[in-house]
Amino acid sequence: MNRWQRRIAIAAALALAASAVRAQGASVPTDATRDEVRRDVERVKVVGPAEVMLKDQARLALPAARMWVPHPVAGKILEAMGNRPGPRLLGLVYPLAETDDWIVVAEYEPAGYVKDDDARDWNADDLLKSLKDGTAAANKERKSRGFPEIVVTGWAEKPAYDAATHRLVWAARASHVGEQGGPTIVNYNTYALGREGFVSLNLLTDSAHLDADKVHARELLGRLEFVNGKRYADFDSKTDHVAEYGLAALVAGVAAKKLGLLALLGVAAVKFWKIGLLALVGAGAFWPRLRARFAAKKDAPLPPAP
Repeated sequence: MNRWQRRIAIAAALALAASAVRAQGASVPTDATRDEVRRDVERVKVVGPAEVMLKDQARLALPAARMWVPHPVAGKILEAMGNRPGPRLLGLVYPLAETDDWIVVAEYEPAGYVKDDDARDWNADDLLKSLKDGTAAANKERKSRGFPEIVVTGWAEKPAYDAATHRLVWAARASHVGEQGGPTIVNYNTYALGREGFVSLNLLTDSAHLDADKVHARELLGRLEFVNGKRYADFDSKTDHVAEYGLAALVAGVAAKKLGLLALLGVAAVKFWKIGLLALVGAGAFWPRLRARFAAKKDAPLPPAP
């Protein structure tokens, strides 16, 4: 496939994905928004392997074939997808492989030191019931903002906490209300606890690709380390703030309010923005070179920018 055929294929893929995104109620960017995002991503993107600082709290060793888009540009992308990114957003991780359609949303929550005592005694069934109840209660807000209501259908992966590394992993299956027979939506949640709060790396994918995609989320979690002085082990009970909730609340309480609000629009929206961003990022480098090549030939007309 030559580059012109490739551009046609990309355009067709974008059109198909945009149709699916519209059907889900997600927003499709205007040309102006698309161009602005392209310029912003080109300006701030980090391509692995590289080290990414997450505020003054932690370092992420970004692997090869991954692209990091920091906030506030990451916030613009989520807004264009119909979401309302909060002040906790750190950035987005994209795979550069064309066959991968997932996004990891990174956030930092300065909640304080989250005690992990309750992880020894929690019951997965009780946590699931609390998550279902909390998600149902949050549907009123979703509906008022034009989002489809969400129903939690079960665990995709039961909550598991590693006390040695202070890392939590869990995933719930969810569907849009009235569409339980359709594609299952999955947020694969990973957390790393620190002295002053926690970093969450939230993988957005669908159930069909969860087993393959969660490997990447776990890899990123394993590459995240808090800096000296901010580690969980650095906690000082005499001076440090203790969070108002425990570890179970990261599954059943806090998560219930976020489930469905943070880019939980289904795989079509993820795929649309993944294809669009990588196509635009590539175009940002390719078209200036092509125009310069044409300009070197006096009689050749310049091709328009995309």
